[in-house]
Amino acid sequence: MPAAPTAAPLHEVPISLGDRSYPIHIGAALLSDPATWAAVPPSTQALIVTNSTVAPLYAARLEQALEARHKAVHIVALPDGEEHKNWQTLNLIFDALLENACDRRTVLYALGGGVVGDMTGFAAASYMRGVPFVQVPTTLLAQVDSSVGGKTAINHPVGKNMIGAFYQPRLVVCDLDTLATLPAREFSAGLAEIIKYGPISDMALLDWLEAHIDRLMGRETALVAHAVRRSCEIKAWVVGQDEREAGLRAILNFGHTFGHAIEAGLGYGQWLHGEAVGCGMVMALHLSRRLGFVDAPFVERVTALLRKAGLPTVGPALGASRYLELMRVDKKAEGGEIKFVVIDRPGSAAVRGAPDALVREVIEHCCRPE
Repeated sequence: MPAAPTAAPLHEVPISLGDRSYPIHIGAALLSDPATWAAVPPSTQALIVTNSTVAPLYAARLEQALEARHKAVHIVALPDGEEHKNWQTLNLIFDALLENACDRRTVLYALGGGVVGDMTGFAAASYMRGVPFVQVPTTLLAQVDSSVGGKTAINHPVGKNMIGAFYQPRLVVCDLDTLATLPAREFSAGLAEIIKYGPISDMALLDWLEAHIDRLMGRETALVAHAVRRSCEIKAWVVGQDEREAGLRAILNFGHTFGHAIEAGLGYGQWLHGEAVGCGMVMALHLSRRLGFVDAPFVERVTALLRKAGLPTVGPALGASRYLELMRVDKKAEGGEIKFVVIDRPGSAAVRGAPDALVREVIEHCCRPE
């Protein structure tokens, strides 16, 4: 088991994608330091895209730090919440760009959680057919997952993240100080995406998380820094092997097939993304066991860790038929066949199909009775 770090210095994790390569910076007091942004291409204008919750906390600080890189820095604050991850909200970004006559050298900064990051990236990929953008994630979930790897999207009422593009940022800046203002529920949601990396890739990380979960829940800076760095290292390696999810990268969706169905079925915003993914992992673990890949003690081990992280482990009663209907719209589905990320052995994952009857058994076992 790796020893816990004793300090939280700046870490740099590279994403190796040829001419689209970029670094992830992890540390404290990064947001307000002009040196953090030295590698960002200078431009006449920049647009900080944030939301109504984050803007009062950090927008002015970032704006001031960017004055050395850009002559004019504009700010647009979107409504907060997964339910606003749609065309109407996306257009608010385009409105701000056009109203300020922003050109193709304008740099967009995504200051917020995964919703802000996904929409800003999609806007950057689309505006004038592509302008540079920077990820500045302020939630734990965004720091360890959604800000890394270039997936950008908005939701459709029928399915989550169904409309989007692969578009890489120039830089990702994870300022751990921003986590101090994160509500406990949001912090737990981020832990789900950290826990995910253990069963799919790194059992040593799972051991470490089990040993330190109480202190992580207490937000000890050195431990949080270690968890963020290791998560980014794993995701960076996977993305470097498979940028556009042609194969290996799909394992990062462990828990997401069930989880996205929960989000869409309940209505976006009722459960946080990390909550739905955490519960989705429990369901995927039970499916893995029923397919003969892992045993019951392993399922209970991961479930217990998710529970200690403050995450739901019992799914909502949408009904098995509704789950199946929603999961057939998942991006991994092929010809109407649902594909699941399963654990084929502890520390390794694979994408597999499963008979509907077996999936129904899992849903009925893992969800509250109707």
